[in-house]
Amino acid sequence: MFRKLKRRREKKTDYYQRLGLLKSGLPRLVVRKSNRYVLAQLVKYEPEGDKVVFTVLSKKLRNFGWRYGCANLPAAYLTGLLAGFEARRRGIDKAILDIGLHVSTKGNKIYALAKGCIDAGLEIPLGEEVVPSEERIRGEHIASYAARLKEENEKEYAKRFSAYLSSNAPPERIPENFEEVKNKIIESYKNG
Repeated sequence: MFRKLKRRREKKTDYYQRLGLLKSGLPRLVVRKSNRYVLAQLVKYEPEGDKVVFTVLSKKLRNFGWRYGCANLPAAYLTGLLAGFEARRRGIDKAILDIGLHVSTKGNKIYALAKGCIDAGLEIPLGEEVVPSEERIRGEHIASYAARLKEENEKEYAKRFSAYLSSNAPPERIPENFEEVKNKIIESYKNG
């Protein structure tokens, strides 16, 4: 009891929101993000406590050939695709999105991840108006910004994208790498 009050006091848990999610009776797709990664967990409620069915961290995208940041919009979508396929593999068809205390803004990483899950076949109630555009999901906004910056100010381009450039991954090629990784993920779950 005291822990519950402490979590509310420290603004770590919104128990009204949690109760609403639990009343659905569906497993929760818990999405959390940090400065470096995006995390997706499928969590089932049990009277003794929540049970984490599985966790997918965007770092796993490296295994599929992802060469860019693991906390951007394309990485969030691909992480959602992995989570959706994993849920389907475990016989879970439906889930409800749990964004925790993250602010809900149209087109953010959380909704990109949920869109990835939906595209993998997991049924999640989600309005189309909050999902980012296909161009943003593919990373075209990053590629076009990088191309424009390279043309206008090469020094700033080299500074801003230094991590990508040092690993020989030009930011203009994010959409190409996105498609490659997406196809590898789909193939791996199709065959496995």
